[in-house]
Amino acid sequence: MAHSIEGVSDERRGPEQRVPDQVGPDGDGPSGPLAGNPGLRLGAPFGIPIFLAPSSLVLALLLAYVFGPAAAREIPGLGGGAFLVGLAFAAMLYGSVLLHELAHSVVARSFGIPVRRIVLQLLGGVSELEREPETAGRELLVAIAGPGLSLVLAGAGLGLGQLLPEASLIRWLVLGIGGANLLVGLFNLLPGLPLDGGRVLRAVAWAITGKPLLSTLIAAWAGRVVAVLVAALPFLVAAPGGGPPSVINVVWCTLIAMFIWFGATATIQHVRLRERLPSLDMRRLTRRAIPVSADLPLAEALRRAYVAGARGMVVVDALGRPTGLVDEAAASATPEHRRPWVSVAAVARSLRPGMTLSVDLSGEDMVRAIQATPAREYLVVERTGEIVGVLSTADVERAFAGA
Repeated sequence: MAHSIEGVSDERRGPEQRVPDQVGPDGDGPSGPLAGNPGLRLGAPFGIPIFLAPSSLVLALLLAYVFGPAAAREIPGLGGGAFLVGLAFAAMLYGSVLLHELAHSVVARSFGIPVRRIVLQLLGGVSELEREPETAGRELLVAIAGPGLSLVLAGAGLGLGQLLPEASLIRWLVLGIGGANLLVGLFNLLPGLPLDGGRVLRAVAWAITGKPLLSTLIAAWAGRVVAVLVAALPFLVAAPGGGPPSVINVVWCTLIAMFIWFGATATIQHVRLRERLPSLDMRRLTRRAIPVSADLPLAEALRRAYVAGARGMVVVDALGRPTGLVDEAAASATPEHRRPWVSVAAVARSLRPGMTLSVDLSGEDMVRAIQATPAREYLVVERTGEIVGVLSTADVERAFAGA
């Protein structure tokens, strides 16, 4: 179980700033890892959309298969209902995971951090935050909220279970969920990204060093160490007895270790990318553009741009106010023999809110502005509103990759 930073990052990719998601085929929406439908929407408690990913159903069935027979052994007379009991246990476990993620999200929102959604997945849940906490202290509180609630649920379940009649179904379920929450809470406190304990370690290192990027690298490398230890755990447990480890334990620990390793590795990679952000400068990347009217033939508009040495065209109204941008891809795709008969309006996109950017933006501020409104091109203006030119997302991506 983990919380992620959307717009800044996904925790499985790393908690730092990332380059803009690529726009979709129409140029108006993202097509990155967080685009599209994440699964079945369950509701929106506290205004936070909750989704159930299809992969979570695999774990639910596996839990039912494992815990159903276990319940039948402990509680006589279950018979064919054992599988349903296993499904009930899986549903209660996912409910606990949801509460774990809601704890992250509610604390984050108390600090003014927007929460995009919570997704329940195969190996737990992810809370997608719009940005990371501003201070180490807030990072610590957001990170510790989930495991803290899981441990509270564990104590409540294990304590309540002792008061219920022995050999009863409700006692078995309550004790089982209490134990599961104890495992979830303790596991998530392991000190390595992408686990919550990794974010706790990052917060502590941040408070000590004052350097969030260095602290992220420390927590990510710790995550790699944790991944290796988790993978080796079945063999370490079996070694004293001299026998082979359980196949099920090896498979589960390998899957969990892979999750941790890939998450930690992605974090390290994105910290390296974050270091390139200061090289992004709006003035340097902005293409020179000329104003054109919507009814001007495309052939004439392209001729004027060529003469002026411009690579962008801004559609303006009769008063010279910008209303749209000529789509470079659409203009290039128009056959040359048709360009005299095609108007600029046919290959232009209207300016939407967020598509006008200040030329003074750079680095992280520039990336955040682009991520807020995904598009192929943006109008770049001075503080006075004077047109500077056109910014292409492709230029930003090339500059970022080559930095």
